[in-house]
Amino acid sequence: MIEEVSNYLNQVRHDFSKAKLDEENVDENPIEQYAKWFEEAVGAQVLDPKAIVISTVSADGQPHSRVVYNRGLKPTGMVFYTNYHSNKGRELEGNQHISILSYWPELERQIRMEGKVEQLPAEESDAYFASRPRESQIGAWASNQSEELTNREVLEEKVKSFTAKFEGQDVPRPLHWGGYLFVPHRVEFWQGRPSRLHDRIVYEKQTDETWTKKRLSP
Repeated sequence: MIEEVSNYLNQVRHDFSKAKLDEENVDENPIEQYAKWFEEAVGAQVLDPKAIVISTVSADGQPHSRVVYNRGLKPTGMVFYTNYHSNKGRELEGNQHISILSYWPELERQIRMEGKVEQLPAEESDAYFASRPRESQIGAWASNQSEELTNREVLEEKVKSFTAKFEGQDVPRPLHWGGYLFVPHRVEFWQGRPSRLHDRIVYEKQTDETWTKKRLSP
């Protein structure tokens, strides 16, 4: 099986030819450019355009990556939510520097971001948590995210327990659950092109409001 898959990986080729990316046609601000590409991804019916890969680094230098959802844009960056006690949350507490990747194969595009995170104010996390489906709210209480779980039944029993606990009332946000604002200092937009001669435009922050942009070799 491994040899068959390896042969497949070495033989399959895909050429990119759907669009191009020019310095003159991108916004001066990468957050605005991300918003533009996101709208195009929605219009193209990309399967899950809000999915992003977040990579953190542990205290011993081991990178860890996982898919989460982009839950909002601000003029300075991107918002996501998680359990602060999870592996992700503990690594962010020790090292606020992360990278984020968006990949939209239907448009032959990816966006790479590097920057730092900061916790959102409690009132913002409260407001978002209140907007979540009740089942997701209960799940945030029931799951000790990233910790070992004996079996599925243990988790389901905890869901039942918290469902009963909060019956007839709004589910409050757990203090160990909330949001982060990711503030990038480097953003690269990648557009697939024929013969692997891809377009790459990178932005680098100069001040809180100004960026420089340049083309990179594919």
